[in-house]
Amino acid sequence: MTLNRITHDVQQGTGAWLRLREGFDTASEAPAALGVGKYVTRTQLLRRKFTGVAEEHSPATLGKFAAGHEAEARARPLAEDAVGGDLYPVTMSVDIAGLRLLASLDGLTLDGTIAWETKLWNEELAAAVRAGTLPEHYTVQMDQELLVSGATRCLFSCTDGTPERFVSCWYEPDPSRFDALVDGWLRFHPDLQAFDPAAAAEPAPVGKTPDTLPALRIEVTGAVTASNLAEFKATALGAIRAVNRTLKTDQDFADAEKAVKWCADVESRLKAAKEHALSQTADIDALFKALDDIGAEARTVRLDLDKLVARRKTEVKEEAIATARRALDAHIAALNAELAPMRLPTVVADFAGAIKGMKSFASMQDKIDGTLAVAKIAADADARGMRNNLATFKAQAAGFEFLFADLCQIVHKAADDFAAVVQARIAAQQAAQQAAQPAPVAPTPAPSAVAPLVAVPAQPAAPSPRADEPATLKLVTICERLGVTMTAAFVADTLGIKPARVEGAAKLYRESDFGRICAALQQHIEQVYAAQREQVAA
Repeated sequence: MTLNRITHDVQQGTGAWLRLREGFDTASEAPAALGVGKYVTRTQLLRRKFTGVAEEHSPATLGKFAAGHEAEARARPLAEDAVGGDLYPVTMSVDIAGLRLLASLDGLTLDGTIAWETKLWNEELAAAVRAGTLPEHYTVQMDQELLVSGATRCLFSCTDGTPERFVSCWYEPDPSRFDALVDGWLRFHPDLQAFDPAAAAEPAPVGKTPDTLPALRIEVTGAVTASNLAEFKATALGAIRAVNRTLKTDQDFADAEKAVKWCADVESRLKAAKEHALSQTADIDALFKALDDIGAEARTVRLDLDKLVARRKTEVKEEAIATARRALDAHIAALNAELAPMRLPTVVADFAGAIKGMKSFASMQDKIDGTLAVAKIAADADARGMRNNLATFKAQAAGFEFLFADLCQIVHKAADDFAAVVQARIAAQQAAQQAAQPAPVAPTPAPSAVAPLVAVPAQPAAPSPRADEPATLKLVTICERLGVTMTAAFVADTLGIKPARVEGAAKLYRESDFGRICAALQQHIEQVYAAQREQVAA
């Protein structure tokens, strides 16, 4: 596919550059659009692009931006040494599938083959670079930069601008990731059209207490005029504490039963005495009753409300997850209806895991929305691959449909693998049909249980490759010569011929390898045919 790439004459960071970005889907926005953003959520990007209101950054964030630009300038010579050429900042765009994609590259070589993306130093990212396992929010950004620029690879660096803190790794383009990127943006724009900015802009709720109560003021005067409470207390506590709690004999149990009744009598007498005393001070009695009533009501509400809050938090989470699952199920059902009788493979979306440990319902919903978007993009990618495979099947397998009873299973294979399977089965069937035809001149042979193979002229042995023979023959060229489609994995694992050289995603062979591939392919077809004939004869 040929893309019309445009280089824009603007300086990055200027007002003209900012105005240019407004009309495009940019590489720095891509992670958020695909639901994998670390610093900007998908909902935040939807609101920003819907309203056109730019985010206001804090002084601390602006300071980080300035530090990043300074580190980039100091690190440019280090990156140029790594790529072996000058790197120029460039802003490019391309139109694809109705999308206007833009990328502002930190650097691009003059021939446009190598891009450079750099991030400010931090130990965690530096460790990821050393391990060659970059976070997805960075790889998605580079996917768009590589797609827009057409570069064959990108140098990713993490640095503060000094040689001591400069680590880098290579990132290469992947057509499947390009497809996922485009699918993500295509999924984003319908959501943008249906976006409700008012709902997203609601402030975070602040809890409110019930109406403020007046200050509680209590003044009590009075004294007990006569009481034997001290004597009664000492006697009662002594008797209570002396009650035997070690029950072994019948007497022990009999005493215990009496003690139970006695304790109940004591409780009743104490209650009556308290009520009698309070009745003599009506105001104090009313005071205590009012305090008890208020406290009891507050306790009841507190316990009920605490249980309700815990239950509703769980219910709200479950409702949000259920809504997202229904939306995903509906999306997959629509795709399956289009692809019937084929069905998409299972799309896994861990909504519960995505919001684990989160406290804010707004952030939970945002995370669920992002997870849903990622799942829909994955489903769209699977559907696109199935459509492509079905188109290949329709174009190449007409009249041979009976060979593909397992089409529902193999249709999920990668495009190259699927095409190889189709080609191999058809080739084997055509060879079998040719072998079954009677020879026009030779006399009719005696019947046999297994039809003989088609006689194939013996092929001269392919010459061994020279040590200095260059490896420039691409697999696509080999396939074009043969009129079949093969994957590098098929050539290596089935035919036993590995590429002489690997350059990025390209597998390169020597010219002498072509003869070896032809001989091995011929042998493979004969073996497949023989096995098929033996199966038929059995």
